[in-house]
Amino acid sequence: MDCLTFIAEQKIKQAIENGELKTDGWKNKPLKLQDDHMVPDDLKMAYKMLKNAGYLPPEIEARKEIKNLEQLIATTEDEHIRVKQMRKLSVLLAKVEATRSRPSTISGDDDYYRKIVERTTLHSKKT
Repeated sequence: MDCLTFIAEQKIKQAIENGELKTDGWKNKPLKLQDDHMVPDDLKMAYKMLKNAGYLPPEIEARKEIKNLEQLIATTEDEHIRVKQMRKLSVLLAKVEATRSRPSTISGDDDYYRKIVERTTLHSKKT
């Protein structure tokens, strides 16, 4: 055990004994770990700081907005509002697609899409 760990442990024990640190809510319970495996290592700390401050990365905000628009489109009965929301969704998807290094849809990757189409054949019944 290094010096800093030892000092930290002593301070924690002292705070618990003095009643300054309450352990009832979290003692002997697993930590809530966040799934950040998709975030590059050099950005993890910055993203965590932004999240703690109440901000989200633009990609996450866009995904939330896309999800909200999809739910709104599915539940809206007024055709004019639905068309307006569909246009917003289309623009937002185009913006998200423009920021990606690779397209998110198979049709956007022309070479791969062509190969899939070439391998796929439709067998129609001859009459």
